[in-house]
Amino acid sequence: MQSAARSAYSVIPAKAGIQFGRAPIVRHLGLAEYAPTYQAMRRFTDARGTKTPDELWVLEHPPVYTVGITGRAEHFPRSGEVPVERIDRGGQITYHGPGQAIVYALVDLARRGLTVRAMVTLLERTVIDTLREHDVTAERKIGAPGVYVDGAKIAALGLRVRRGCCYHGIALNVDMDLAPFSAIDPCGDPGLAVTQTRAHGVLAGATEMGDELARRIARLIDK
Repeated sequence: MQSAARSAYSVIPAKAGIQFGRAPIVRHLGLAEYAPTYQAMRRFTDARGTKTPDELWVLEHPPVYTVGITGRAEHFPRSGEVPVERIDRGGQITYHGPGQAIVYALVDLARRGLTVRAMVTLLERTVIDTLREHDVTAERKIGAPGVYVDGAKIAALGLRVRRGCCYHGIALNVDMDLAPFSAIDPCGDPGLAVTQTRAHGVLAGATEMGDELARRIARLIDK
């Protein structure tokens, strides 16, 4: 496995002027530190041109809390040594750690004719459809982006859009230590229950689930 920093910084934006192919490029970054990955997403988005192919980054993060632009201090960790990163996606605070399947969607929404709401719905549908294939029934909640199983959150999502292009994406809890969620108000919701696919009998690991999500996202944005 490559080092985390090398994995994140090795993602080099495609140069403008190349022939655009509709299928997004899928990159597997392994276990990647959050901060350099976040900066790589921002650089990619700033540097991309009208013909830059979209990309999907499949990865996991070492333990980290991330706080969106509306995050409030009262929801922050009450204990522990997990680092907190303030970032530019929407939403409040969530936790990332090994055993969580993450897909960052670096997509030119304007070129594909997608609204932000449509992209959020697409990511939620991707998780719901993937879980259905593993005999797990999941659902959306009105006014609470993400995916839920029996009322507990199993996947969180957040996006940032700049110049008609989005980045950040979806994080599905697969087989991870859920304890750090108890030190925060997940997504700014005190008492919100959190679950993961392993608790519902899914044997596939984070790498396999991340691959499944990326394949579905690629198919849906090509429609």
